[in-house]
Amino acid sequence: MSKMFDYNNKLSRRVLGYILLCSIFLSLVSTGLQLFADYSDDIESLEQRFNNIETSYIPSMATSLWDFNKPLMEQQIKGIVDLPDISYVKVVTDLGNEHEFGDKSVIAQRIFEEYKIIYGDNEIGVLQVYANYDDIYQRLWQKAGFIITSEFIKIFIVAFVIMFVVHWLVTRHIYHITSYAQQLATDNLDLSLSLENRPDSKDELDFLVDAINKMRQQIQSDIVKLEDAENALLKLNGELEVKVFDRTAKLEESNHQLKQSLDDLTLAKDQLVQSEKMASLGQLVAGVAHEVNTPLGICVTSITALKEKVDALKKAVNDQELTKSQLSETLDLLTEYQQIIERSLDKSVELIRGFKSVAVEQHTDPELKINLAQHVNDVVNTVRTMFKRKKYHIKIELDEEFEFVTFPSAWNQILTNFLMNSHIHGFEGRDEGDISIKFSENNGYLTLLYQDNGNGISAEVKKTIFDPFVTTKRGQGGSGLGLNIVFNLVNTKLGGTITCPDVDDGCCFKVKVPIAFVQNASPSKNFA
Repeated sequence: MSKMFDYNNKLSRRVLGYILLCSIFLSLVSTGLQLFADYSDDIESLEQRFNNIETSYIPSMATSLWDFNKPLMEQQIKGIVDLPDISYVKVVTDLGNEHEFGDKSVIAQRIFEEYKIIYGDNEIGVLQVYANYDDIYQRLWQKAGFIITSEFIKIFIVAFVIMFVVHWLVTRHIYHITSYAQQLATDNLDLSLSLENRPDSKDELDFLVDAINKMRQQIQSDIVKLEDAENALLKLNGELEVKVFDRTAKLEESNHQLKQSLDDLTLAKDQLVQSEKMASLGQLVAGVAHEVNTPLGICVTSITALKEKVDALKKAVNDQELTKSQLSETLDLLTEYQQIIERSLDKSVELIRGFKSVAVEQHTDPELKINLAQHVNDVVNTVRTMFKRKKYHIKIELDEEFEFVTFPSAWNQILTNFLMNSHIHGFEGRDEGDISIKFSENNGYLTLLYQDNGNGISAEVKKTIFDPFVTTKRGQGGSGLGLNIVFNLVNTKLGGTITCPDVDDGCCFKVKVPIAFVQNASPSKNFA
């Protein structure tokens, strides 16, 4: 019995709480309904009282007013006030006289009825009757207090009885089951659970006890199996340790061999990348040399003709046969040869300056401040010498005044590889093609969008386009390292990203790198 009211008896407290809440709610609802019914009855009685005043008092009061019987009038008014819930009555005659009785303060509540007093066909006054609900409310409060008090007493009595029944039938057995479960251990699994003072017919508690006893027996069986499994596992662990030791030794040897092979492959890759760069530079040298030969040949031819004219002029002077027309003609020719030589030398200087800017920066990696437009034009003009016989239209879009700090050699290699891939792969078998090079700057990032209208790249190749040794010219001189070099330059050196977006015609590459604006950085050198 002591545990029934134990503070830690959460189940009992919860059951008691639910019983009290439900009982209180039902009691309040029933009380409210009963009070509302009583209130409705009182209001109906008050309305009936007003009707009785109109039918019973109005005729006699009309006679009293008509006969000017003031004592009888006051007695009649007092009789109306003595009625239940009537607090104040006032009669106003047509002559302006007033007769009143009762508590005048209820006028502010405006709970009243007004009746005309008619004698014969003449209206001789007005009867105002004021009612007060205070008596009704007071009766309702008294009744509500009595009902609620009696209901709470019944609720607590019923709750106590229910708590006692719940404890005797359920809670005490749950305590016994809980105590058994807490004391259950591997050393007392043979002790079964049983409940005292149980009826012959089984209920849910008996089913719970049977389930616990069955679980206890199953645990006993599982423990035996577990011990057998642990013994087998210990034996297996011993065998596995020997196997692991042997395999670890073999794996270390294999890892050493794989590491050596990886180092060899990495060295071979680096050598191939360097060879690819040198091959690209060699192609640039050959193209520029071929381009420079043309203006230099023109210079040599012009100088030879110039020398012949100078010798002829000297001979005419020495022989004193020089005429004015001969001198004028010779000077015009000399001027024309001078202009031809100057134009050819300027073109050669421009080719050599662009080539040296590209070639030197490909072998040195300084971070410099460059003018983007000048640098891109130098690279394009230098690479253009390698396919000057082709009618490629190269469109360059960028800000002519844009300057930033970067690695020029990286951009040289990127643009060179893009242009050469378009020439070798994109425009294979074609003499014409369009190439678009567009630079844009936004939010601290420089974006290069390179696109051509060539043969394009297949979806299968595009998946691995930036992997090393991926080429469609296997066995035809293609190494498959060009775009891998570009990928490494963009990601590692420039700290950006490169993608190959899908386009309807040709191929497209998008390079996005962060940029830095440094006012005091060293400007890139222009090699002449």
